Amino acid sequence: MSDRPTRQEALAAVETLIRYAGDDPRREGLQGTPDRVIRSYDEHFAGYAIDPDALLKRTFEEIEGYDEMVLLRNIRFESHCEHHMLPIIGEVHVGYLPRKRVVGISKLARVVDAYARRLQIQEKMTAQIAASIDSILDPKGVGVVVCATHQCMTTRGVHKTGVTMVTSRMLGLFKSNATTRREFLTLVGQGDRSQDFT
Repeated sequence: MSDRPTRQEALAAVETLIRYAGDDPRREGLQGTPDRVIRSYDEHFAGYAIDPDALLKRTFEEIEGYDEMVLLRNIRFESHCEHHMLPIIGEVHVGYLPRKRVVGISKLARVVDAYARRLQIQEKMTAQIAASIDSILDPKGVGVVVCATHQCMTTRGVHKTGVTMVTSRMLGLFKSNATTRREFLTLVGQGDRSQDFT
């Protein structure tokens, strides 16, 4: 982004927010806070500097005809709601049916991180992960299920704890073939809800 603020401008903005909250950024306990916040932003939003598609381009074609589902479950992620900038914390389950090639499993987790470490809404992130895998690997099908809690709902507003949001994106055979979809959802622990994902 060409209009990205400088680090000094970002530090000043955090000081402004501290003052807005009603405190004094010069107070001993807060003197290092702007720097800590900006360093945490560098980590939380590192996904903007990563090209998820590039992560998937190194593939392996020596798969001895393997054509069953590849599934990576319980990929923990941390993101931030783009509406309130509060944490979204959960797990992603990713599955695909290879056509001719597979990708290293760590790359699937890195794709999740690349999209999660941005300002997000869960629905968009779910679709982005699936679209990236589908576009680059050209599999017979892709399934993505995301289960997460949203602190914009648990720590403000309606204050409802213990609530989990579930989103899914099914492409190819995961969408058109009920048996494939049911197998995927059963393996990720959502089998009793398979009708919700049609």
